Amino acid sequence: MTQEPTGRLVPTPTGWDLVLTRTYRAPVADVWASVTEPDRTARWFGPWRGDAAPGRSVEVRLAFEESAPWCPIRIDACEPPRRLAVTMEDEAGTWALELLLAETDGTTELRLVHHLASTEQLGSVGPGWEYYLDLLTAARTGTPRPDFADYYPAQQAYFDSLA
Repeated sequence: MTQEPTGRLVPTPTGWDLVLTRTYRAPVADVWASVTEPDRTARWFGPWRGDAAPGRSVEVRLAFEESAPWCPIRIDACEPPRRLAVTMEDEAGTWALELLLAETDGTTELRLVHHLASTEQLGSVGPGWEYYLDLLTAARTGTPRPDFADYYPAQQAYFDSLA
């Protein structure tokens, strides 16, 4: 089953922001825990280890990648429960990311912002983030995990067209 892509591309003074949004019927503190507590991140992204604090680095195991590698993530900003900015490094390069959370009437909107200098890899990056955010949704709702094949290459043309 092919999933519908939701990402949008926003120009910035230094490049582009790829923005993907999900909404949860839950308080912001609960969604924040899903994206920051190691036992909860393990359910949809991967566990992490280290002393988490702004300016420090932790290691995250990318549990849903083929070789499940550990990679360093520097915490650039942490403003619970509203904003987490990190820089992640893996074999594909350096990734500047932000998670922004806002609650209204018991519903929390989570925005993942991937700051891009180039749109060169958008056709593969976009489907990957759609997949991971849907993994988060599945972990939060107790529903089956999605299959990456439903995202890539199925969504590649959509994301390429944004550039």
